[in-house]
Amino acid sequence: MSASLVAEKTGCGAPPVAAARVITERGQREVFCGLTGIVWLHRKIQDAFFLVVGSRTCAHLIQSAAGVMIFAEPRFATAIMEERDLAGLADMNDELDRVVTQLVARRPDIKLLFLVGSCPSEVIKLDLSRAAQRLSRQMMPDVRVLSYSGSGIETTFTEGEDACLASLVPELPAEAPAAAPSLLVVGALAEAVEDQFLVLFAAMGIDRVQFLPPRRARALPAVGPNTRLLLAQPFLANTAHALQGRGATLLTAPFPLGAEGTTEWLRAAAVVFGVDASRFTAATSLPAQRARGAIARAGARLAGKKIFFFPDSQLELPLARFAAREMNMDVLEIGTPYLHRQHLAHEMALLGDEVRIVEGQDVDKQLDRCRAARPDLTVCGLGLANPLEAEGLATKWSIELLFTPIQGYEQAADLAGLFARPLARREVLKV
Repeated sequence: MSASLVAEKTGCGAPPVAAARVITERGQREVFCGLTGIVWLHRKIQDAFFLVVGSRTCAHLIQSAAGVMIFAEPRFATAIMEERDLAGLADMNDELDRVVTQLVARRPDIKLLFLVGSCPSEVIKLDLSRAAQRLSRQMMPDVRVLSYSGSGIETTFTEGEDACLASLVPELPAEAPAAAPSLLVVGALAEAVEDQFLVLFAAMGIDRVQFLPPRRARALPAVGPNTRLLLAQPFLANTAHALQGRGATLLTAPFPLGAEGTTEWLRAAAVVFGVDASRFTAATSLPAQRARGAIARAGARLAGKKIFFFPDSQLELPLARFAAREMNMDVLEIGTPYLHRQHLAHEMALLGDEVRIVEGQDVDKQLDRCRAARPDLTVCGLGLANPLEAEGLATKWSIELLFTPIQGYEQAADLAGLFARPLARREVLKV
């Protein structure tokens, strides 16, 4: 093995009954594995390090997705499993201990180390959970070592973040017995977006706000019965369940994409924290108005255009709601890898009963439907984009919608621009 540093239930009342038409498919899928989440997570937790225990393929995947040069010293790496490891000629735990010891000695800034499982480590049943406990005992109090799986056998694209954050939940401190109600925003957001939300919450009078994941490993938020959870991402089912197990209460709402989604997401917190309606309006009306104006300018060429979503990130329903209701696009089909009906109930209600939602994937059948529909824009993974472009269909990489800050009022124009840009490019090329 070698190191390659290469409302109590809801703030908007009870979740509405989802009326959208849902079809389940099971077949060949085209999605990234959960290792990809490291690309945005390593930027978020500034003193954490992600060590993938896997193959050279794992290392190439993450390095390619992140676009990191070898001299950039990123905060992720791959402990590459060699043939002698797989053949049992070396003790895997001894090898892992050696690599981790070398890594921590080289990077003394590391305060939190994640051991991330991959397909190879899952196949040979390497117990990374036990290894993390052992290494954490050896390195305390300087470094905390945790583990989670990003294996393609167990996770898809965004489920890596869910597994990572769920592994943090047992480490969170308990809130004080008499603590005042607090708000915990769950899901990795760009720091600028977090700061914008803090300003909005403060304007509403909500000042006890924390984020998971935090920016620093030792700034873990306290959680308990007085904690209210507001998900910033729709793919955090396991994390939400674990936090609820600590006594926290989940608020459900549309997700903060676009002017409408951001307003209703903020309203979920405002209702539970007793914010006066006039104060809520004063805090949100001007930024919401700016966002609507920016969306209208960026989305002018999108009105009436047909859009088709392949399953990839679990962001598909909020994105489709934004496309349909704020950019006046015609949503033909929304594919999503998994559909958490409680977390997405508000999104499904806003989409209405005409939209076609496909949970899971049979990629050949979905490709046939897409080709027959000839959408103006197709949102899909990298593996499908080039073939569809060759067939004359404009595409938007779904991975770009994860890597780009798109939450909140100030990012609404950027989100609209991500949809508009492929069509603008095709118009230029035609000229």
